[in-house]
Amino acid sequence: MKRWLKLAAGAAALTLATAGCAGSSGSDTAASSSGNAPLSGTVTVWLMTGSAPSTLTDALNKEFEGAHPGVKVKYEVQQWDGIQQKLTAALASGNPPDVIEVGNTQTASFAAQEGVLTDLTADKDSFNGSQWLKGLADSGAYNGKVYGVPFYAANREVIYRKDMFEQAGIAKTPTSNDEWLDAIGKLKAKFGSDPEFQALYMPGQNWYALLSFIWDNGGDIAKADGKNYKATLETPEAKAGLDFYKKLVDTSGTKAPKDADEAKPQQATIYGAGKVAMMIGLPWELPTAAKTDPSLTAKTGAFAIPSKTAGQSAPVFLGGSNLAIPANSKNVAAAKEYIKLLSSAKYQSQLAAAGVVPGASTDLTGLDKDPLGSVMAKSSANGKAVPASPKWGDVESGQNPVKDMLTAYLTGKKTIDQATADADAALNKLIGG
Repeated sequence: MKRWLKLAAGAAALTLATAGCAGSSGSDTAASSSGNAPLSGTVTVWLMTGSAPSTLTDALNKEFEGAHPGVKVKYEVQQWDGIQQKLTAALASGNPPDVIEVGNTQTASFAAQEGVLTDLTADKDSFNGSQWLKGLADSGAYNGKVYGVPFYAANREVIYRKDMFEQAGIAKTPTSNDEWLDAIGKLKAKFGSDPEFQALYMPGQNWYALLSFIWDNGGDIAKADGKNYKATLETPEAKAGLDFYKKLVDTSGTKAPKDADEAKPQQATIYGAGKVAMMIGLPWELPTAAKTDPSLTAKTGAFAIPSKTAGQSAPVFLGGSNLAIPANSKNVAAAKEYIKLLSSAKYQSQLAAAGVVPGASTDLTGLDKDPLGSVMAKSSANGKAVPASPKWGDVESGQNPVKDMLTAYLTGKKTIDQATADADAALNKLIGG
């Protein structure tokens, strides 16, 4: 047993005992993936709730079992809450699931541990590798090897009220930062007499939006420094992105809290109240808003987050998941065949039709029917991921230094130099070594 598995075994046993986590069923060893002998046994698949519609997984599992009569699929839907601990326990056990879905910001933490995930570098082509979404593919790679196969992704866009834009005399959606700021000015001129109106709802800690502005200016949160990472928020490029974030907040006069993100309160609920002209969000936030006012569905459109360069859009953060195979899976050959089928054009197109960006296909036509989904799809080609640090999970699960930096700068408690220096110091403690 590899070193990480030895270290995790005790904690895994305790987790399983106290949390009641069900392990994988016993799986017969499959035939060699390089041979022609038929596959056999059970392949246990863990996908996360909401990742793929049941119509897709039902058809997939049926087709897979039909193509491999000796194999039974044990399909289990997992909950995001507590999944890090449950995966850790399962991977440390002697009988893990055979195919797992891993969040793209979690993948590096597992890939960095020797003997935890199967190296899939040699299998990339069989998983439709030539069509992988780059930003998602980057998150599944570690030290030049592939451990995660892109599953699906989503990214933010500017969701806006078409009727308000028309009434304010905005003839076309913004395609540069200057045009965006100009649209905010026109909206305020038209509707600003209403004290509850917000041209743009912009909470102080929407750090995924901040990433777009930092990347658009040529900066980044952190850069690789050997096997570790070094925070780079003090660079002029990163500061330019932070400064534009503040300009949006100040110009829009948003009433959103500066010490909370887009989920506290849910910005879709605020948008649904009818006094907000724009928000930076995900396509499925509109149905939430429309629960308050169903007419918003027809009144709402979307455009890509503008760039400082006219006619371009800013890079966007790609959230999403990868598919991986535990190194101690009892049925690696069958697991690879399962991922191969899920990565095929047939099932990737169904993911697009379900409203997400497929990770292993460049065919995005399934999203064309949705005005918001189609904008997301086009933006995804310019998508990026957070630094592939195995310790990145500590940034998001703890006291996120990027959020603290935003609040400190937006409230005036710190200058931009102080705020970025403190954020870099805090990030370096988490991912720097």
